[in-house]
Amino acid sequence: MSALRFRFLSIIAVAMLLATFFAQSVPTRGAQDETQTPPPAPSVADAALPGDSLPGDPAIQLVQVATGLADPVNVANAGDGSGRLFIVERTGTIRILEGGQLLEEPFLDIQNLVKVDFLEQGLLGLVFHPDYANNGRFFVYYNDYSSNGATTLASYTVSADDPNVADPQSIKILFQFPHPYINHNGGTLRFGPDGYLYIAIGDGGYAGDPWDNAQDLSNPLGKILRIDVNSGDPYGIPADNPFADAGQILPRAAIEEPGRYHPDAMPEIWAYGLRNPWQFSFDSLTGELYIADVGQNYWEEINVAPGGEGGINYGWDHLEGTHCYPGDVTECQPFGVAPVAEYVHEGSNCSITGLGVYRSETPSALEGVYFNSDYCSGNFWGLVRDESGAWVYAEVLDTDLLVSSGGMGEGGELFVTTCSCIYSRDYDPRDEPNGVVWQIVPADQVPDGATLAPTATPEPGAEVATPATAGEGTPVSTPAA
Repeated sequence: MSALRFRFLSIIAVAMLLATFFAQSVPTRGAQDETQTPPPAPSVADAALPGDSLPGDPAIQLVQVATGLADPVNVANAGDGSGRLFIVERTGTIRILEGGQLLEEPFLDIQNLVKVDFLEQGLLGLVFHPDYANNGRFFVYYNDYSSNGATTLASYTVSADDPNVADPQSIKILFQFPHPYINHNGGTLRFGPDGYLYIAIGDGGYAGDPWDNAQDLSNPLGKILRIDVNSGDPYGIPADNPFADAGQILPRAAIEEPGRYHPDAMPEIWAYGLRNPWQFSFDSLTGELYIADVGQNYWEEINVAPGGEGGINYGWDHLEGTHCYPGDVTECQPFGVAPVAEYVHEGSNCSITGLGVYRSETPSALEGVYFNSDYCSGNFWGLVRDESGAWVYAEVLDTDLLVSSGGMGEGGELFVTTCSCIYSRDYDPRDEPNGVVWQIVPADQVPDGATLAPTATPEPGAEVATPATAGEGTPVSTPAA
């Protein structure tokens, strides 16, 4: 664990005090300006903006598959051929959807370990080992209660006598990092095509990355980490991680390239310069890495990296999207790798939610399209390359939902989680669990009798779910402070 070094340890106590002020001063969703106009911060790169339509003009609908959940924030599959969906409830439980039925007994219940203040802390991530069918091992990411919200990666195994119940005594902590504020926790866990585990961690929170964590290679905040869970104790460092040799004495030739010499860098780092990646995923066909990074005041962004390409700096907090940051800066230079697409906080947009690239065994116009939504507006967009290789980005559905997250089924199908959330320490979703899981389906393949998501323009004759009262919910992103 000696590689887990932090320059910010000395400011944690101060950060916690400021977090209290932050928690009391965040405006509610109802107070947001629905016609925000971004300042004229210059853009330093080209990125696709929402346009008229995608190639082939694909259309989608959301079909309801599960209800009665307490703030669902993730959907995963075990890859074991069972077809089960595992739904993460932020409050600290994992539920199983099997054969269309939500099982009453949780797969895992760690509510006693999890800190759930406001909407951003809790049990946030779940992923199953690629060889889960044989080793029964899976991984979770949560804010630890006993350490006041430290971001924690732990592994568990399934119980020996029931495939629908995990063994709570099998816990093994892989790492635990102090987290300065309550927000920007990240939490996505994914195994890449290379078999390594990738972990997203936000920049530490508050607003504007006040401690410059995202650009500081000596700490894990504002990064995607990459580790080998099949070697080492508690894990190994892949030899081709961009900073795998950090801390070693390098030949003089390497030292003469100071831009590539980072002796204090954490060897776990795969990518950096991120604000709050929510969420990232791999295209199961191409291996490309898609990262939806939540913006600060005005711009939400999508980054795409070729499979196996690490060491990329995505620019935060020098840039928000492709734009100079802060917004009143009138001139800046390109910095890091620009996003391929972005959208602005117009209307009620506030916080991007990445969903993934649609790959399904059933042919449709959705094949190869990356989808994302926005927590506040409930809009859905698609992103895909056209015949020339240029990125095309367009809105494909307008709903009345608060979209918290999503995930993927065994067949490559995409699922969406929604909640009726309130940004408050007094809010407890267990009092009235009304979170929902939906499946993205081609609009021409909606099953008969399916319940569809409430939209601005419902399909004639369709049975549409009545959205739960959303109260004055506030987005997962951090408003300007």
